[in-house]
Amino acid sequence: MDNKLNENYTQTANSLMDGIQVGDSYGQNLWSLSLTLSHNSSNNSDTLYNSHNGNHSYDNTVFDGNTSAEESMHRLFNITQTTPIEYAMVMYGYIMPFLLFMTLVANLLIVLVLAQKHMRTPTNLVLLSMAVADMLTLVFPSPWYFYMYTLGYHSELLHPPAACYAYSSMIEVIPMFFHTASIWLTILLAGQRYIYICHPVLAKTWCTIPRVSRAIITIFILAISAQFGRFLDSQYESIEFESNGVHHKACQQVMAEWVVNIQNYYFPLYFGFRIIFVNMGPCLALVVLNVFLFMALKRAQRKRKKLFADKRNTESKNIRDSNSTTYMLIVVVTVFLMVEFPMAVATLIHVLANTAIIPFPEENFKYLKITVLITNFIIMLSFPLNFAIYCGMSRQFRETFSQLFIKKLRDQVQGSKSAVTTATNL
Repeated sequence: MDNKLNENYTQTANSLMDGIQVGDSYGQNLWSLSLTLSHNSSNNSDTLYNSHNGNHSYDNTVFDGNTSAEESMHRLFNITQTTPIEYAMVMYGYIMPFLLFMTLVANLLIVLVLAQKHMRTPTNLVLLSMAVADMLTLVFPSPWYFYMYTLGYHSELLHPPAACYAYSSMIEVIPMFFHTASIWLTILLAGQRYIYICHPVLAKTWCTIPRVSRAIITIFILAISAQFGRFLDSQYESIEFESNGVHHKACQQVMAEWVVNIQNYYFPLYFGFRIIFVNMGPCLALVVLNVFLFMALKRAQRKRKKLFADKRNTESKNIRDSNSTTYMLIVVVTVFLMVEFPMAVATLIHVLANTAIIPFPEENFKYLKITVLITNFIIMLSFPLNFAIYCGMSRQFRETFSQLFIKKLRDQVQGSKSAVTTATNL
């Protein structure tokens, strides 16, 4: 790989935060890309740290412009230059606390409603699992967003190594695990509904609660297996250095020794798997399933009209309820595709550009970086939306929610008024 590519700092894609640093071989370059899953890089490898507000500036004590291939595997772990600060401060610093609150409330309500005994169906079991996965995708990185952006500590070097490892795990690896599970659960949801509508006889044996429960557990196991290597492919070492006469402590990010020996295979396999099975593949599969579901819905609507004309009202009502559920799931999948597809495209472009498979002007990476940041945030904004979709499109969900919360609240208010009236009369 030529020097120009080795010196490129491509800024990209992950479900949460992204960036890239220089690599001196194919494997090291992709390792740099993998580091972006938790944080972006600075724009110059010889600049250790340069805070956004200019209050701190660390010189090139550790790196210089002649960094060797071996030295390039050691990177100072810093946060300020990981993302466009002017955008990140607004989205992750100011909006994120409110988004976290809304996501927690909305998804906890979904879990409480769908966990009711009479709501226990294979479809609702998948929806409940998706709510948990989406909620945890945002819960784990939120403490770091609050610390770095809301409290404004993004300009501080992280130390000790345990803090750096916690940051990397909670910002990228763990959220990516839960988000991968959520993506695959969405495919399970659409596939299961397709079997219900188009192969009802098969659904009686395939779409049962025990089978769906095993499928959900399998998805979570596969998702964590796909991310497990990310917990171990980087190590963090404590370093001390002088800059402008001031003593500093920081973390140095080092490629794990077991990865160094297989880097030219490990990272291509990881990113190839991610593009095919986490990004582009699921999006394309869901587009196909959504089209099939929509076509099946139209056929069911025509059948319902015929049954209604024949006065077969009971069967017509069953088809109407089934159609309502199918339509709701089509909306859920469509919202998913609207927020996930841009990220899938950005990830694909970044990997192809970083490996020189496609030409990509260096000056355009900053725009890709901003695009990734915004699309990541839009994905997070979608996490509370399913509650509104369920309330708006599922009669059973609305009735159960009303019974659990609104009716109880109304009864408590009426009980309090009755007690006050009785006390007044006495």
